[in-house]
Amino acid sequence: MMAARAGVIAGEKTRLRFVPINAVEMREGFWKTRMDRNYEHGIPRLLKHLEDHGVINAFGIVSGRRAGERQRLCWTDSDLYKWMEGAALALQSYDDPDLKAKLDEIIAEVVAAQGEDGYLNTFFSGDLLNQRFRNLGGEHELYCAGHLFQAAVAHYRATGEDKLLNCACRYADYLVGYFGYDKHQGVDGHPEVEMALVELYRSTGNKSYLDLAEYFLSQWGFKDKQWIAGHAVRALYLCAGGADYFAETGDPAYGAAVERLWNDLTLSRMYVTGGFGSRYEGEAIGEPYELPNERAYAETCAAIANAMFNYRMLAISGEGKYADEMERALYNGVISGVSLEGIAYFYQNPLANYRDYQRREWFDCTCCPTNMVRMLASVPGYMYSISDEGVWVHLFDNSKVTYQLADGTPFSLEQSTNYPWDGVIELTIGLKAPKEFTLFIRSPRWNSKLRILSISEDGPGIDEGSSGYRGIRKTWHPGEKIRLKIDVFPTLVECDPRVRENYGSVAVQRGPLVYCAESIDNPGVSIRDLELASGDFTESFEDDLLGGVVTLKGKGRTALETADDRGLLYRASGSALRSGLHETPVTLIPYYAWANRGTSDMAVWMPVRE
Repeated sequence: MMAARAGVIAGEKTRLRFVPINAVEMREGFWKTRMDRNYEHGIPRLLKHLEDHGVINAFGIVSGRRAGERQRLCWTDSDLYKWMEGAALALQSYDDPDLKAKLDEIIAEVVAAQGEDGYLNTFFSGDLLNQRFRNLGGEHELYCAGHLFQAAVAHYRATGEDKLLNCACRYADYLVGYFGYDKHQGVDGHPEVEMALVELYRSTGNKSYLDLAEYFLSQWGFKDKQWIAGHAVRALYLCAGGADYFAETGDPAYGAAVERLWNDLTLSRMYVTGGFGSRYEGEAIGEPYELPNERAYAETCAAIANAMFNYRMLAISGEGKYADEMERALYNGVISGVSLEGIAYFYQNPLANYRDYQRREWFDCTCCPTNMVRMLASVPGYMYSISDEGVWVHLFDNSKVTYQLADGTPFSLEQSTNYPWDGVIELTIGLKAPKEFTLFIRSPRWNSKLRILSISEDGPGIDEGSSGYRGIRKTWHPGEKIRLKIDVFPTLVECDPRVRENYGSVAVQRGPLVYCAESIDNPGVSIRDLELASGDFTESFEDDLLGGVVTLKGKGRTALETADDRGLLYRASGSALRSGLHETPVTLIPYYAWANRGTSDMAVWMPVRE
């Protein structure tokens, strides 16, 4: 087996190599708050739901260790595996013997349910045992296998123990013997196993897993795809798998494909929140520029998958555009999917809402809650990486990374900041002796310019910027400090005019955060009818609101109807304007925080009239 100490992904052939989660100490700030709630509330609460709904019991029934009747939902194994992955990832940040013991107990149940041939799926058991691989398109067998593989890798990296990893390898070996160009043909209708097989290869060095990933990708015609649509999560997981395969092989056809598909998705099919999926039918990505707001599906899992895809593209290239989109998803479309308490979840994340829509603790298809558990536990592994040139800072929050440079030199880097509410960031270098390397600091695209305010030793160094990063090459000294500033201020964002639903409307973004108007903050105003009167806002940090947020207060207006036109569905053009416009104050909050105070109306995009 390869070394257990590795990042969320562990490609050694990528330009950037992400540091392990346990190399990053998160300190009081934006992400630690969410990680703590996930650890303290999300993980145990979801475990209780998984137990109560028979998901764990299913493995005991298959192994004969428990009595009962198996609940027949074909995807539920994956829900447990994602919880297991999230718990294993959390163990890299939290020393919790009780959580580890519970995870060990569940691992024992999973391993006991594995067949002698290595096959493992609780749905295809008993009277359905002979139906395995008969309906790959719809019954999630390989999808479930992929989540087992990822859970096993995460557990191995967290603990160094290989019981679950050996179980995963036995199943993967079975798949290697069953599927292939000269064997049984087919591919799962829900991609996931592709990136999981690559990660299993990275952890074991067994090239047959990488080869099987290529076979499954080929069944999708991946390297020839010009665009991608259909089920949003499936599409993005497929892209992430293609990126993983390219990272390991350097196959130029796959490199061209992932870049082509990234452009198609990001430039014409992505919501401003980093979400994907414009259609309820098929939970699907629609046509280019088809981005409705109230009818947006924007599944939480799709925003998570978007972050995962960009994370891989960033590792391959070191280009800031991927970090920007990763950040967009994380700060908006991902965390909108979980309540501030960390216990309730959205499945869909609309950009406008005028109905009773609230987060729930459990769904029969509970993919989003369990995906959120593992995503939030992964955040420290998204923040920093190393390369042959030096150290990279991708996300900004109070934290300390302790690791080694590419040549093995130990270092630490501390961040002190109030980001995303404020853009001032102080970095402190920890070394045993002076050392020359490049420090790459992301300069977000939404920011006009990253400004270096001060460097405490030897001047500014040589600027060796990479695309989207400010690179400072110099001899760094122990304890040296760098103070920098990213301008964080409200900005009006407009759409490509081909997004017809948003024509004449704007969204408001402050730093990485997309804002929205929620009815609870704008009493007496119809959010559906609200316009923005200007882009000028008063910014105020409100510590006692929604866990502490910066609110934006500005001027809005609504059109007054004439007595003759009131209630009419159709009326003469401009008739409402003839009666005048009613000015009203407007308050905006971060989009991720909406629907945390009961039922409310909400809108991200609002008309603006010259």
